[in-house]
Amino acid sequence: ANPVTPEKVRLGKTLFFDPRISRSQAVSCHTCHNLSLWGVDRQETSIGHAWQRGPRNAPTVLNAVFNLAQFWDGRARDLAEQAGVPIQSPLEMAASKAYVVQVLSSMPGYLRLFREAFPGEADPVTFRNATLAIEAFEATLLTPGAPFDRFLQGDPDALTPEQRKGLALFMDKGCAACHMSLNVGGNGYYQFGVADAPPAGVCPSTDPGREAVVETITCEFVFKAPSLRNVAMTPPYFHSGKVWDLHTAVAIMGSAQLGLRLAPGEVTLVTRFLESLTGRPPVVTLPELPPATDRTPPPAP
Repeated sequence: ANPVTPEKVRLGKTLFFDPRISRSQAVSCHTCHNLSLWGVDRQETSIGHAWQRGPRNAPTVLNAVFNLAQFWDGRARDLAEQAGVPIQSPLEMAASKAYVVQVLSSMPGYLRLFREAFPGEADPVTFRNATLAIEAFEATLLTPGAPFDRFLQGDPDALTPEQRKGLALFMDKGCAACHMSLNVGGNGYYQFGVADAPPAGVCPSTDPGREAVVETITCEFVFKAPSLRNVAMTPPYFHSGKVWDLHTAVAIMGSAQLGLRLAPGEVTLVTRFLESLTGRPPVVTLPELPPATDRTPPPAP
């Protein structure tokens, strides 16, 4: 329901990089989803408005369009809905819909971009259209060409011998039960600690997970299985962001989800396979942001 056009992508990219749609005019989408850092910010939890920290680790925006829903708990059905949440969150960008429209309407450059992206609309500068444009841009942030992709396309030499052994372990041990399909994850919800409790702090007891979304105790500590694409490039790991080493994350998943104590050599082989999921990052040039005018509101505390 959101056709992607070059004009919409151009507007969405401009909005993605523009911190002026935040209340402090210091935080943009790119702040927490830094494309130079593979779509993350390398923080346990992100720093937002007035130096507040969010409750969960910011997942990568790369390939996020392939997830069945957005956020760790799946509370946003698509990228457009997701884009509107941090903008309005008091912990993140702390801006109201009216404030965002006021800022964007004050700049002739944005008026032109919105008219081009949403032709035929009498008043195209709306909060909803802003989120639809951001979604269109984020849908272009793909990382094809990973060694594993080339392997699946018929190149047996795309994976090293270690990576092929790691793939076999990944399949045989049961990892692929949750991390499957195009995004190697991102398409199902699972309890964290189904076989054994994760180490203290990795799954905080104060975060109920999807239970808060669907309001049923059966979803306590249930989270969306993240995509494993580019996972070697996007530490820290888990919704808490408490684990920085991929080897450690693999070992934790073996015990917490599968009830297995993987041998150190097995952990290394699975990690080598996960490294084969690193694709080609998108080439994104910085947009020229429309200049502000005397009608553009100043930053607010």
